[in-house]
Amino acid sequence: MRLKVIAAMSAIGAALFAGGCSSARSSAPTSFDGYFDQVIDWGDCGSGFGQDFQCATIAAPTSWRDPSIGSIDVALIRRAALGDDSLGSLLFNFGGPGGSGVEALNSAYFRLAIPIRQNFDIVSFDQRGVGRSTRVICGTDAEKYEFLTADFTDDDAGLAELAERNAAWGQACYTNTGALLGNVDAMSVARDMELMRHLLGDEKLNFIGFSYGSRLGTAYAGLFPNRVGRFVLDGVVPSLSPEEWSLGQAVGFENALRSYVTDCLTQLNCPFTGTADQALAKVTALLLQARETPFPTTTGRYLNRSLLSNGIAVNLYSQNSWTQLTNAFAELINRGRGDLFLRFAETWMGKNPDGSFNSDLFTMISVTGCLRGAASADPETMATNAQYLIEAAPTMGWWFSHGGLTCRDWPVPPVIDDFDVHATGAPPILVIGTTGDSATPYEWAVHLADTLDSGVLLTLEREQHTAYLSGNHCIDRAVNEFLLTGELPPDGKICR
Repeated sequence: MRLKVIAAMSAIGAALFAGGCSSARSSAPTSFDGYFDQVIDWGDCGSGFGQDFQCATIAAPTSWRDPSIGSIDVALIRRAALGDDSLGSLLFNFGGPGGSGVEALNSAYFRLAIPIRQNFDIVSFDQRGVGRSTRVICGTDAEKYEFLTADFTDDDAGLAELAERNAAWGQACYTNTGALLGNVDAMSVARDMELMRHLLGDEKLNFIGFSYGSRLGTAYAGLFPNRVGRFVLDGVVPSLSPEEWSLGQAVGFENALRSYVTDCLTQLNCPFTGTADQALAKVTALLLQARETPFPTTTGRYLNRSLLSNGIAVNLYSQNSWTQLTNAFAELINRGRGDLFLRFAETWMGKNPDGSFNSDLFTMISVTGCLRGAASADPETMATNAQYLIEAAPTMGWWFSHGGLTCRDWPVPPVIDDFDVHATGAPPILVIGTTGDSATPYEWAVHLADTLDSGVLLTLEREQHTAYLSGNHCIDRAVNEFLLTGELPPDGKICR
């Protein structure tokens, strides 16, 4: 449902957002005031959602830096508090970037403790560029699949082909998306969240951000510290250089893979033999084989190195997936077939059996990554960085190499972070890190908790990505207590 926009102007819009903006033409809007005068028109969410879920669409400026460009849609979902005395809204972002928060809440809601559901209106949203909101579109489903699954050799010819492919994809994104492509950065989403807080009628924003959602929460706290309510940032994505980002994730996935093979070698059905180092060497050999001669599958499609890497990585997000990872390696090693790994990779990227896509995850990873800034595309520098990655992560490091070519010819400029990384003046912010997190290494959570003036660190000792709502009672109790009462766990508390 669309929002009904009231004509009267709101002073809060000018106070928060008008600085530095100008109109390109006399008939264009000259401020953001009107966006804060919307009235949310909640309605049915459609098929697949329970009747107690309500959905709406609000209007937000395409650019929070220039009101003249026009507006976009941002989709919301809500389930009202079960009790009579609501503590207000509790806004979720489930990460990605590119995952649908609307769809995610539909499945995550019943994992919330009953007191949370009783006391909060549970709200989520599709961030700008994603899902039911105005989307970033880069091509047809077939073009998207071809781009996401393409492999390349590491020689000059292969890298030249990679650069050409990335440049064409970026141009297609801009042609199909327009100005929005340069305005899906974390600060723009954080300003959308401030708009949501105001329209929802909350004095402070209560927020839980998982993975990339933690970056959105960090940006919000830095921009609006006096509006921070009870904030939980789980699986931290900090502000890092592209090189630091790649190194952290490469080492994170390498460590997770080592933990997996170490465990696998203790199991009777493990397809690996010898030591953990020998098992990792076998994985490296399989990746090289997939690049040279992709593995067949019963679908008629082939499992190349890119798809195999994705199929491995998605199963390293949680040790709960290790059994199916073992089954996939057994199929590959013992039968020479890649059906399971192909299915894991395609499911992760959101590909449906009919070839359509149900997720914007992989598109938005590259889009938001380029908006954060590009790694060096100088050939000598890339070669040096690639070698460093391989030394730090011998099996998975190649996957993060030559990242400078992803954004070298990106059609919109990066957006430099312009918020207080310390969130000076904000109340306590609960930061959660998991020691065996492959995608957002534990060290990132420690760093953010130290950087925030009011950061409080909560640790889970486990092999998985993010901690809250994953079944660990210690974590869930600590978070729920904080949300309901404001009482924090001791800084540095460890859950096992």
